[in-house]
Amino acid sequence: MKVLELRIPSFPKSPCRCRPVLKSRMDLDVVNMFVIAGGTLAIPILAFVASFLLWPSALIKIYYWYWRRTLGMQVHYVYHEDYQFCYSFRGRPGHKPSILMLHGFSAHKDMWLSVVKFLPKNLHLVCVDMPGHEGTTRSSLDDLSIDGQVKRIHQFVECLKLNKKPFHLIGTSMGGHVAGVYAAYYPSDVCSLCLVCPAGLQYSTDNQFVQRLKELQNSATMEKIPLIPSTPEEMSEMLQLCSYVRFKVPQQILQGLVDVRIPHNNFYRKLFLEIVSEKSRYSLHQNMDKIKVPTQIIWGKQDQVLDVSGADMLAKSIANCQVELLENCGHSVVMERPRKTAKLIVDFLAAVHSTGNTKKLD
Repeated sequence: MKVLELRIPSFPKSPCRCRPVLKSRMDLDVVNMFVIAGGTLAIPILAFVASFLLWPSALIKIYYWYWRRTLGMQVHYVYHEDYQFCYSFRGRPGHKPSILMLHGFSAHKDMWLSVVKFLPKNLHLVCVDMPGHEGTTRSSLDDLSIDGQVKRIHQFVECLKLNKKPFHLIGTSMGGHVAGVYAAYYPSDVCSLCLVCPAGLQYSTDNQFVQRLKELQNSATMEKIPLIPSTPEEMSEMLQLCSYVRFKVPQQILQGLVDVRIPHNNFYRKLFLEIVSEKSRYSLHQNMDKIKVPTQIIWGKQDQVLDVSGADMLAKSIANCQVELLENCGHSVVMERPRKTAKLIVDFLAAVHSTGNTKKLD
């Protein structure tokens, strides 16, 4: 029997085109995916860049808002009659003293955030906007003298019942001036005091900054006060005056800092003329011998605004006083050396308020 062999005809082999087509489509999908993803990411990036270039002042406000949230600082308001105080706080009153922090001239409560970052979270912290600043009421009838500000801060303390137990008071520059006078006027409110390069002292010789101010006063050109910039260039000069560390600040940020301040410059000018007037200029000097609580003085050795010799003046007048001088640091101690400042504050509080401690500070 003959077996038939079935032969399948063979065709010339040609390369299969299915896989390359499929691969090409997959490559195209991947490219599209990256384009879409890139476009999605580009929108917020472009928005950020546009905001940075066009609205730097808005970004600065967002920055502080984000930083407060990150550090757990909450913003609240409290009222004395029709006067509003704005403040931020973290923690609750406990067995350790609460800490009230007073900022300097033309600043606001958020200037303390760089120090708050390094303070223990079990401390009760309160940072208030000084009279007329940021969220606290600004009134043409308000007394902006140092005595007037001290009274306002006492109203704030009473509203919060912060003096239910004596608290630790910290102030820098103008805030240090107010804090020192507050401790002299209301000794039962305060258990300890920290003055960071405070204003309000009378020096035997004027430094270059004070000489310049007196020249401006004599020439009746107080429109150009170095601490009240109205252009990015003036802002840069002010930062150099206040800081030993030379920060390289982008032009857009300088513009943003100026934009935030310009609407308030008339108020800052009025306030400045008030605190350098005869009534207020040397209030701390006139009251420093009335300060009876343990006191810490922190000062930058390279301060060009308020001479570091003020630390020695205070130490000679306040019985229980400890002085800390910081190398390579200017007037903006809180901004330049926040970690060191926080450590000094914590160590001081531990030394003063440790159980059974009755020793005088060195």
